[in-house]
Amino acid sequence: MGAFMVDVTDKVDMYREAEAEGFIKLRPQTLKRILEGNVEKGDVFSTTNIAAILAAKRTSELLPLCHPIPLTNVSVHIDVENEGIRVRASVKAVGKTGVEMEALVATTVALLNIWDMVKKYEKDENGQYPHTEITGIKVRSKIKREAR
Repeated sequence: MGAFMVDVTDKVDMYREAEAEGFIKLRPQTLKRILEGNVEKGDVFSTTNIAAILAAKRTSELLPLCHPIPLTNVSVHIDVENEGIRVRASVKAVGKTGVEMEALVATTVALLNIWDMVKKYEKDENGQYPHTEITGIKVRSKIKREAR
């Protein structure tokens, strides 16, 4: 059967936008460390923002059938909630195919980056992560309209 990239040659360039979100559940003391800027690896928010932007730009390198898309914007919103951190990534482009995979990859990598930066504080006495969990990764919205 094989795998094939979809041919978008004859499609018209359109304005494309997608937003994805996800959540990482963290211990209260880890959230406190993040908010106080007391994480050994550094500023969780800035690093996560950069990780998400880079991930969106490299989506076609990670997912073999995604087209490389010249992105016009990637914005990342990080909100600390009672039990963890919610990340929303919005991606914009003008092109022949949508950007929902770029938004999903940005969101997922952002959440993984947070986990990586705070894993030291999330481990239990056996080196496990009984509390930490990434959930709810989904596309919140998708827009397609004529490019200006």
